[in-house]
Amino acid sequence: MSEKVIGIMGGMGPEAGADLFLQITAATHAKTDTDHLHIIMDSNPKMPSRQDAILRGTESPVPAMIEVARNLVRAGADAVIIGANTAHYFYDEVAAAVPVPFLHIIDEAVQETRRRVPDIRRLGVMATTAAMQAGVYEKSCGKFGIEVMAVPEDVQSRMQAAIFDHDYGFKYNGRTERCVSEAEAVAQYLIGQGAEALIMGCTEIPLILGDAAFSVPLVDPNKTIAEAAVRFAKGG
Repeated sequence: MSEKVIGIMGGMGPEAGADLFLQITAATHAKTDTDHLHIIMDSNPKMPSRQDAILRGTESPVPAMIEVARNLVRAGADAVIIGANTAHYFYDEVAAAVPVPFLHIIDEAVQETRRRVPDIRRLGVMATTAAMQAGVYEKSCGKFGIEVMAVPEDVQSRMQAAIFDHDYGFKYNGRTERCVSEAEAVAQYLIGQGAEALIMGCTEIPLILGDAAFSVPLVDPNKTIAEAAVRFAKGG
């Protein structure tokens, strides 16, 4: 059976898409170049803001997301990954308009969490304010009776700022001491409130936290979806 070609919808943001590409490469465990997967990425940071569409009702990113996905299919992709957690709010509309399977970063992250903590009941999700308000993790978690812990507004604002603040947030400044300390504080808050595992539910958060370790498992959706992409492409 021939290998499948993986398409990545990147640009949401650009570093996260690039990280996903590298994670797939690392997960392939290739002995030679030809063992690696054929990956096609369309990194389009010009798509309308997913945050603003969810929180403020501004222009929907769906038409642009569909066009990027169709670009990937035209280029030969057999499956598509939306390289952003928050953008999965629009997953159903985008996937319905494209004639290839979509690999679901949130479903895969929840499955990985259950593998690492089989009887988990309380999950801490570190994500953008839009993702939290839209409940993008609740649907997947609800299938298994997992509670996505509520995050108070003041704590959530620290997570949002670690990603988006113009002075120290990752999207505008790269990895800064302040964005790292804010993200770590959110993680410790959730653990203190009883989180049995943490999901870094924004694809920038693993880039912020790096190799940080906590007293509960820390799940990286980019790493998890990369492993799922390799299994899919190789027929596993």
